[in-house]
Amino acid sequence: MSACINGLCRAVTVSLLLLSFFFSFSSACSNGNCQLLDSCSSATDCVPGLYCGDCPAVGRSKPVCTRGQATIPTSIINGLPFNKYTWLMTHNAFSNANAPPLPGVERITFYNQEDTITNQLQNGVRGLMLDMYDFNNDIWLCHSLRGQCFNFTAFQPAINTLREVEAFLSQNPTEIVTIIIEDYVHRPKGLSTLFANAGLDKYWFPVSKMPRKGEDWPTVSDMVQENHRLLVFTSVAAKEDEEGVAYQWRYMVENESGDPGVKRGSCPNRKESQPLNSKSSSLFLMNYFPTYPVEKDACKEHSAPLAEMVGTCLKSGGNRMPNFLAVNFYMRSDGGGVFEILDRMNGPVLCGCETLAACQPGAAYGSCKNVTLQTRTPNMDSTAGSNSGGSYSGSVQFSRSLASVVYPPNTIVAFCFSWLPFLMFLL
Repeated sequence: MSACINGLCRAVTVSLLLLSFFFSFSSACSNGNCQLLDSCSSATDCVPGLYCGDCPAVGRSKPVCTRGQATIPTSIINGLPFNKYTWLMTHNAFSNANAPPLPGVERITFYNQEDTITNQLQNGVRGLMLDMYDFNNDIWLCHSLRGQCFNFTAFQPAINTLREVEAFLSQNPTEIVTIIIEDYVHRPKGLSTLFANAGLDKYWFPVSKMPRKGEDWPTVSDMVQENHRLLVFTSVAAKEDEEGVAYQWRYMVENESGDPGVKRGSCPNRKESQPLNSKSSSLFLMNYFPTYPVEKDACKEHSAPLAEMVGTCLKSGGNRMPNFLAVNFYMRSDGGGVFEILDRMNGPVLCGCETLAACQPGAAYGSCKNVTLQTRTPNMDSTAGSNSGGSYSGSVQFSRSLASVVYPPNTIVAFCFSWLPFLMFLL
C-alpha cells in the first residue's frame, strides 16, 4: 500500500492481530464455560465443580479455575469394603475463619477451614475432625488449649454441627461420613446423649461390628443397606465400653500430625497409634497439615509436596494406601489440589488405574480410560455437589473483575502464553 509509511501498516496489522488473539483468548470462556486451569475473572466464569482462585505461594497471582469438589469414589466403583477407599477429611472441620465469634467476644485461636460443615460435605468431604469440650453447661466445639474451652476459643454447641451432618445423611441416603473426636467431654454419657439428640443414632455404625484384627470392613453397599452410615471415633479409650463410641487407635493407624507430618521423606506414626505397617488395624489416617495453619500457603502445600508425601506414607504403611487424608483449608490449591490427589490415591486401589478418572465401572481391573491428568474438569455426575449444589465461601473465591487491571502492551503475549510451559509439565 502506498499509504504505508516506514512499515506503519505492518506494525498496525501485527498489533491488531495480537489484540484480536488476546481478546478472543480472554473471552473464549466465561459465563460458566471455563475449564480447569483456564484464566477467570469471577466465580461465575468456571464450570460447576470449579471456583476462581489464585496461588501466589507458587507464583500464580492471576486467578484460574480451580477444582473445588471431590469425585465420590463409590460413584465410580461401588461395593468394595469400606477400607479400600480413600476419603477427604478436614482437620478441625469446625474451625471456620468466617464463623462469627460469641457476642461481645474477640476470638483468639487458629483457624483451619474457611467454609461451613454443610459446604464441606457437599464438596465431597467425608471425614470431620471435631474437638469437643464441656462448656456453658453443654458440649461445645472449641479450638482451645489445656483441655479447657474458653469463650474466646469457642465456636458453637456441637449439636448444631451434628445436625448439619444429620441433614446431609438424610438428604444423601448412599453417603457415609466419619467423625473423629478429640475428646474433652467429661460428663457421663455425654457423647452418646449428644449424638442421639442430634438424630444421628439411627445411622450409627455399631462398635460390635467393627473389625478388631485388621480384617476388611463391611462393603459400602452393606453399610448403606444397614443404614450404618456414620462412623464415630473418640480419643478416650474408656468410652468404647461406657458409651459405645469406638476408641480411635484400636481401629486405625495414624501418622504424626503438625510439622512432623509434613516433613519431606518422613511419615512417622503418632505415639498413640500402632506402627503404620501394623496389620492389626485396617484403617489408615494420613495427616497432612503444618502445626501453625497459614491460609495463603495451603495452595502450595496441596500440590507436589502432598503428592510426594502420599508416596512416603504409602511406603511407611507397608504399601497400604491411606483411607483418610486430613488437611487444612481443603479448597486451596494450584489447580487440582487435594481432589486430584485423592483421585490418584483411589485409582490404583479401586481399579488399577493411575487415577479414579480412568476407572471404568464394570470393567476388569486394570482396564483404564485415557485421561489427561490435572487438566481435566471432573465429571459432575460423580461429584459430591451434582445434586446438592456444593459451594464455597472462602476468601480465595474472586468477585472482582480483572477488566480493571491494566497490563503494559509488551506483556499481553506473555500473559496469553504464560501457562503453556506449566501445562506441558503436567501432561
